[in-house]
Amino acid sequence: MILSLQVDSETPLYEQLRNQIVIGIATGELAPQEKLPTVRQLAEDLGINTMTVNKAYMLLKQEGYIVIDRRHGAKVSPRTSDNPDLSPRLEEQLQLLIAQAAIQGVNQSRFQSLCSQIFAKMAYRHP
Repeated sequence: MILSLQVDSETPLYEQLRNQIVIGIATGELAPQEKLPTVRQLAEDLGINTMTVNKAYMLLKQEGYIVIDRRHGAKVSPRTSDNPDLSPRLEEQLQLLIAQAAIQGVNQSRFQSLCSQIFAKMAYRHP
């Protein structure tokens, strides 16, 4: 998986890194149980501070996307069924995204079409 961070973005680097890893998991670029680079290695590869990578990894761990073991490092979490804690957070994020789209003049039909197109690119789907 190729990661690309934009240093001039308003989105913090740790959040950009987190977002790209989540998308990588969803699209299948990162498989369940796949080992991720060490914090030090990823920071060196991206030319960023180790604390930035560590913050992204800790956030991913808290959200259940990765597991971290001192001996084996960080790995993508195995796929699990619905996480009940995710629904309120997901609903809040969707509400904000829909509000932003509506303000920019995107109607419901176009929004749903965009969602369908993007969702179709994701490798992970519930049975």
